[in-house]
Amino acid sequence: MQASPEASSWKQITLFLLTLGVLIVCALVLQPFLVAIVGAIVVAITTERPYLWLAERIRSRNVAATAALLLVTLSIMVPVFFLAQDVGAQVTGLITSLRSDTTQQHISDYFSRHPALAQRIELITDNIDIHNTAQTTAAFLGKKFAVLIGSSIGAITQIVAMLFILFFLYRDHELAGRFARSLLPLNDREADVFLDRMRGTIYATALGRLAIAGLQGVLAGLAYWILGVPNALLWAILTGVMSMIPAFGAFLVWVPVALYLGFSGHWIKAAALSIWGGGIVSLVDNFLYPVLVGPHLRQHSVAVLLSILGGIALFGITGIVLGPLAFAAAATLLDLWRARSRGEIITSPLD
Repeated sequence: MQASPEASSWKQITLFLLTLGVLIVCALVLQPFLVAIVGAIVVAITTERPYLWLAERIRSRNVAATAALLLVTLSIMVPVFFLAQDVGAQVTGLITSLRSDTTQQHISDYFSRHPALAQRIELITDNIDIHNTAQTTAAFLGKKFAVLIGSSIGAITQIVAMLFILFFLYRDHELAGRFARSLLPLNDREADVFLDRMRGTIYATALGRLAIAGLQGVLAGLAYWILGVPNALLWAILTGVMSMIPAFGAFLVWVPVALYLGFSGHWIKAAALSIWGGGIVSLVDNFLYPVLVGPHLRQHSVAVLLSILGGIALFGITGIVLGPLAFAAAATLLDLWRARSRGEIITSPLD
C-alpha cells in the first residue's frame, strides 16, 4: 500500500529535522577539538607534496603515514624543546641581572634623579597592608597557577588529538577527499573547483602567516642586534615564533626586552626598541598579510583583513584559517551560482 503524499512529506520533514539534530550534536561533540582538527587539516595540506613524495617510496600506507608523522613531530617538537630550554635560561639570567647590584644601583640612581616619583611610590607602599596584600596575591597566583595547569593539560590533549587525526589524514587522504566530496551538493567539476579553492586558501593562509612571522622575527632581530641585546638571535627566533599569534604575538617578546634595557639603565635604547617594535614589528603584520595573501585568495585586501579579524573574534586562534576559508567558500559558491545562472559549463578552476 502506497503512502499518501502528506505522509511522505511529513516523513521527509521528520528525516530532515532528525538529520539536522544529529549533525548539531556531532558538531557540539567535536567543538572542543576544533583546534586539533583545524591544525591537523592545515598541516596535512601544507605538507601534502612531501608526504606524496615519501609515499611513492614507501609502499605501505601505515609505514608512510607513521614516518611522515614522526618527521612532522620532530621538526616541530625538537626546535620548540630547545627554544624553551634556551628561553628558560635567558629568563633566569634576566632575573639574576635585575637582582644584581649594578642594576639595583641604576634603579636607585634613576629614582634619585626623580624624587617626585620616588615619593609617590613610597606613599603608595606605606598605604599598603602587607599582610592582606600577601594573602590576596597568594590567592590570585594560586588561581592563575591552576588555570595554567589546566591550560597545559588542554594543550597537550589538543596536540595528541591533532597528531592522531593527522596520521589518518596522511594514511587515508584519498578516502578523506572522497568523503569531503560526498558532502557537497555539487557536480564533479564544481566539487573539484570548490575543493581546489579551499585547499589553496588553507595553503596560502598558513604559509602566509609563517612568512610574515619570519619577517617580524628578522625585523625584531635586527633591532636586538643593533641595540646590543644579549643573545639577539634567540630573541629574534622567539619573536618570530610568537608572531604566529596575530596582532599581539611579537608584542609579548619585544616589550619585556625593552623593559630589560630600561631597567639596565639603557633608556634611550629601550625607547628606540619601543618605537621600532610598536611602529614596525607589530604593525607590519596588519599591512603585509592582506597584501601578500590576498591575491592568492582571490580576494581584496580589506576582505582578507576583515575575515582574519572576524575569524579570530568568532573562533579564536583557529579563526586565522577559518575566517578566510569561510570567505573563500562564500566567494566560490557565488561564482558557481553565477556560472549556473548564465548556463556556463565550468571546464577549468575559477579565476
